[in-house]
Amino acid sequence: MIKKVLLIFSLLFSIIVFSQNTVGVISNTSDTYNGYTLFTSHKKTFLINNCGQVIQEWLSEFTPGNSVYLLENGNLLRTGQTSSTDITFGGQGGVIEMFNWEGNLIWQYYYDTPQYRQHHDIFPIPNGNILILAAKVMSNAQAIQAGRNPNMLLQSVLYSEQIVEVEPIGTNEANIVWEWDIKNHLVQDFDSSKDNFGIVSQNTNKLDINFTNGTAGNSNWLHINSVQYSETLDQIILSSRNLSEIWIIDHSTTTAQAATGMGGLSGKGGDILYRWGNPQAYKMGTGADRQLFGQHYPHWIEEGLLDAGKIIVFNNGNERIPVFSEVYILNPPTTASGLYFLEPNGTFGPALPEYIYADNSETPSPFNSHILSGAQRLPNGNMLICEGNTGEIFEIDAQENIVWKYINPVHSTNGAIASQGGNPPSVKTLFRATKYALDYAAFENKTLTPGNPIELNSEINVGCSILDVKVNLLNKITIAPNPTSGSIAISSENEIANIEIYNMLGNKIISIRNSNNIDLAPYQTGIYLLRIYAGNNVYTKKVIKQ
Repeated sequence: MIKKVLLIFSLLFSIIVFSQNTVGVISNTSDTYNGYTLFTSHKKTFLINNCGQVIQEWLSEFTPGNSVYLLENGNLLRTGQTSSTDITFGGQGGVIEMFNWEGNLIWQYYYDTPQYRQHHDIFPIPNGNILILAAKVMSNAQAIQAGRNPNMLLQSVLYSEQIVEVEPIGTNEANIVWEWDIKNHLVQDFDSSKDNFGIVSQNTNKLDINFTNGTAGNSNWLHINSVQYSETLDQIILSSRNLSEIWIIDHSTTTAQAATGMGGLSGKGGDILYRWGNPQAYKMGTGADRQLFGQHYPHWIEEGLLDAGKIIVFNNGNERIPVFSEVYILNPPTTASGLYFLEPNGTFGPALPEYIYADNSETPSPFNSHILSGAQRLPNGNMLICEGNTGEIFEIDAQENIVWKYINPVHSTNGAIASQGGNPPSVKTLFRATKYALDYAAFENKTLTPGNPIELNSEINVGCSILDVKVNLLNKITIAPNPTSGSIAISSENEIANIEIYNMLGNKIISIRNSNNIDLAPYQTGIYLLRIYAGNNVYTKKVIKQ
């Protein structure tokens, strides 16, 4: 089907620097990947184009709790922070909400009791279910029985971390169809009379309940801040900020198998299949071997993209001296059958990431976000980076040039909107930002008319003025046949001056002047975007080459 899409390309295909801008789009070049960026600040979630113009927005009664996703059907899935005071720490949530494209709340599910609470992240898996990350209370007596050193219990409880998979039901219910809990996968060498006793270095697939990475031992000793999923592997990757480790576990298990060290495709049940970042955690290294420092958002790079199947992670640099942030891409070593293994020195590889992005051009580094943040590989090979602590989103190309930069204009705690040309909000933090391609399924049959930028006094953005084009003008452009295996004919009520064809990576394939016919026979099968100049208007149409 042809998308009903109105796209403004006047900025994308020129080089523009917004020298007067203090919020919103600061700079944009022709090398920016053309897509829509999603982020949440205060109680609103925004979808913006590269000009910073709002394509769609959603309003919740809750501040973030913290992640948000745009689903393929156009619905928005987000977390919200409830007023609960039973389980509290940075990143707390408690409620999961689903809105339709028009902004109506269609499902709301609380995972928030005195015994457990959703926090930080969720993940929508392809079967329609949702993975929920939650803290779960262990009493001090339970923690001591599990092998915790009583001197490291400084508060009334200790938090385990669990993942539950839920099937949404109706408007406010869900069936729990799968569960995993880290408390079932512990080891300790402190007290032989308690559970989980063993040699930590020989049980690398289990978590040492007494390793706190130099911290005092508060209830929130793990602080997992991300849960992501790979359909190809049927595995889940987690990020423990406090222990500076990422873990991979098996999702192919039953709930019963997930509570053991047996079962699933891996044969290892719910034990840790792979871990990386801090071998001190399993007593196979020192501080000198530590590579992660309070990291966020490890996830597998999607199929079809550069570095597909590898893991990308934002390494915040928290507690490192000097403090600076990086983005890593690493490729976990596996056997021919896909199993992770230990290197001869007893640690999980690789020894170093394959790729590191950092900016150490100055001291202190200008790239420095000790909390929040994330990075995403884009279809054209660029990388979108959210520097969460400063509320900045920027995109780099293959040469690490910044080709797009955006500063959040929304005050994160009170929702106040900054004016262009004035001071940015004093608090403008962002948990994460995600860029979606123009051909993402959520945009099928949607009218994507750019509105005003978020910030006030936005007329300063002279390079982003909205063309005065009505959406129904798109219907005055027709393409036939579509799909096609060869030539197409384009008809318009206005004279067509120029036609440009772009692949889905945003690369221009050809430009044709004073012609209404295009031969696509020489080009590969796939989806192409046509930018059509007719009269005083610019249109975009999708064509499928068979």
